Amino acid sequence: MSHNDRELVSAPEVTVCIACRNEEQNVEAIAAAVIAEMESVAARFDIIFIDNESNDRTVEIVKQMCALDPRIKLIVNTRNFGQMRSPTHAIYAAQGSGVISMCADFQDSPALLSEFVRRWRAGTPIVLGVRKVEQNSVLLKFFRNLSYSLQRRFGDYPVIPNATGFGIYDRRVVNALKRLNEPEPFVRGMLVETGYRIETIPFDRPPRAGGRSKNNFFTLLDFALNGLAGSSRGLLRAPLYVAFLFGLITLVCLAGAVLSPLWDGSWQFWLFAALLEGQMTLMFLFFGLLGVQIGLISERTRNQPLVLERERVNFPSDYAGEG
Repeated sequence: MSHNDRELVSAPEVTVCIACRNEEQNVEAIAAAVIAEMESVAARFDIIFIDNESNDRTVEIVKQMCALDPRIKLIVNTRNFGQMRSPTHAIYAAQGSGVISMCADFQDSPALLSEFVRRWRAGTPIVLGVRKVEQNSVLLKFFRNLSYSLQRRFGDYPVIPNATGFGIYDRRVVNALKRLNEPEPFVRGMLVETGYRIETIPFDRPPRAGGRSKNNFFTLLDFALNGLAGSSRGLLRAPLYVAFLFGLITLVCLAGAVLSPLWDGSWQFWLFAALLEGQMTLMFLFFGLLGVQIGLISERTRNQPLVLERERVNFPSDYAGEG
């Protein structure tokens, strides 16, 4: 049997990529749940855990699982490369004809995996889980809805609300994502950008099974801004709309100045101050968003890898992967 023939026989039908950071309480349970679901649909599969600089026993536990089950693989990053680059690197390292992306905390329900595989086998290139209900603060819900509104208004393509990227992607889709060569890959937007057909499955997203969330307001804000900047060239036109709006306000203020002798004019100082502060806020906001876009252009020029790896476990010795 030739090397190519052995590769075809051993290559998994589906690769499940699980991103983790400080998930010692969850990795064994999530692996067991994934294995049970994949075996229920008779899939030939493997699992890639990618660790984003955990400082607990996550890596140690996954290595123990790797020693017991060769279907479980591990990539250990040299540092924390963020919530977009690390999971995407695992997707690009996958060898399966279908690739599933999910998190280790059970908020991406393993119960959906068998249905993902069935629909993918039926010919759907992308199947995504879309959360129906999630317990969040009013402030977080407001900013999430604001982010979706901005993406719908200024985005170059529609982003599917409440889809986190949890789902299965055909090998053709994964290859298309690679060719986009995004330095800060906003996968849920890139999937739509590829143009492949997408089916969605609504599900109730449960709370974390264990451990603490690695997200806070600022990490979620950074994620939203990177996604918005990376999926929208229309933002470059946005300052023109704002300039037009403030031009109308200026005309109103001028009219107020002309009519001021008719009443007490002391309010004009406060109006001027409010307008000045509003202009400064908007100016810095748009400069910040444009700065993110310029940063992405700079990263494309550098053509740097998504992550740097410290080690791999259970990968073929002649497998180069994605640097």
